[in-house]
Amino acid sequence: MSAFKSDFLNILRERGFIHQCSDFEGLDALAAQGQATAYVGYDCTAPSLHIGNYLTMMMLHWLQQSGNKPITLMGGGTTMVGDPSGKDETRAIRTVAEIEANKASIRGVFSKVLRYGDGHSDAVMLDNAEWLTKLNWIEMLRDIGKHFSVNRMLTMDSVRLRLEREQEMSFIEFNYMICQAYDYVELSRRVGCRLQMGGSDQWGNIIMGVDLGRRMGTPQLFALTTPLLTTASGAKMGKTAQGAVWLNADQFSPYDFWQYWRNTEDADVGKFLKLFTTLPMGEIAKLDALAGSEINEAKKVLATEATALLHGRDAANEAAETARRTFEEGALAESLPTIEIPRSELDAGVGVLNAFVKAGLVASNGEARRQIKGGGLRVNDASVTDEKMVLTPALLTPEGVIKLSLGKKRHVLVKPA
Repeated sequence: MSAFKSDFLNILRERGFIHQCSDFEGLDALAAQGQATAYVGYDCTAPSLHIGNYLTMMMLHWLQQSGNKPITLMGGGTTMVGDPSGKDETRAIRTVAEIEANKASIRGVFSKVLRYGDGHSDAVMLDNAEWLTKLNWIEMLRDIGKHFSVNRMLTMDSVRLRLEREQEMSFIEFNYMICQAYDYVELSRRVGCRLQMGGSDQWGNIIMGVDLGRRMGTPQLFALTTPLLTTASGAKMGKTAQGAVWLNADQFSPYDFWQYWRNTEDADVGKFLKLFTTLPMGEIAKLDALAGSEINEAKKVLATEATALLHGRDAANEAAETARRTFEEGALAESLPTIEIPRSELDAGVGVLNAFVKAGLVASNGEARRQIKGGGLRVNDASVTDEKMVLTPALLTPEGVIKLSLGKKRHVLVKPA
């Protein structure tokens, strides 16, 4: 369709956020009036959110910037059930204490990209445990469950794909989409929410919420999803050799976060500048037009801007300077990620395979062995050729550390405790 009336949808379209929408015209009219209160749900399955969550956080950011109201919904209730979407097996059931600890750890990240308060477009944070844990089973079946068709539920990707692969799906997981749909109805009633956003894998669940709202008498509700995050080479984005790219600094340092974006494939630079920074589109177009070795400058801008948004400008600049000193000057930058190993262990000798696993540079001893065979591991900038090598105090540099490196761009300092 031609240009939207609302800044919100125009921004999302030109930056590449839009995959599907249940009703562009209706949502556009609502957003143009500043009446699009929207939510994204975040389950508390880990102590930190990850890159995929960051994408929907940016959707909420632009919603707020265009004068509409964002809601971050903590999944204190739905985490007890477990979302089966994209999973081949039942998620581990977490205790209430684990969920509460994860929730507390996650909360702080949202204020990096959203403004909370009592104003018209200020963000609010809610928790679906507030209503889901109070539902009476018989009332839930009678008042909510009656609106769901099992035939239709069986066609949802989260269920259908599991059944096609002949993987068992528990009854508790089968109920997840009912909980998510009911969340939407509750948010509509409590705070006038009219839009739910999420990744493309959530489309079926969101549409069920739209339908449940219609059946239970809410105003018209809307659905909007963003494309699945993949790199130009087709890989699912957000994974490294060390695992997920977490948003909490204590699980994935600002330096590692900066390096993650610096290592972006050339073909993805423009796309990621649009999705993960707030740079003006004109500036992004100039950076995206760079070619050859100049594309590296665009990657540095991407890394610094994405890191500044999440971790603050000072942390981003420090990460950029650390990288410059490490790679351009060959200096040992003290602000590189650091782990501590008890002096007694170092005195006794720490196996090189174990050291690289502890540093988070590889996931296992087997991966460390494969990297050694390919010449990928270095200690104090010297290639590791013997998998039985042992780290001892004799390897400490004048700065009192041992530098472990995976390839040319990932480094961790080992410091005696």
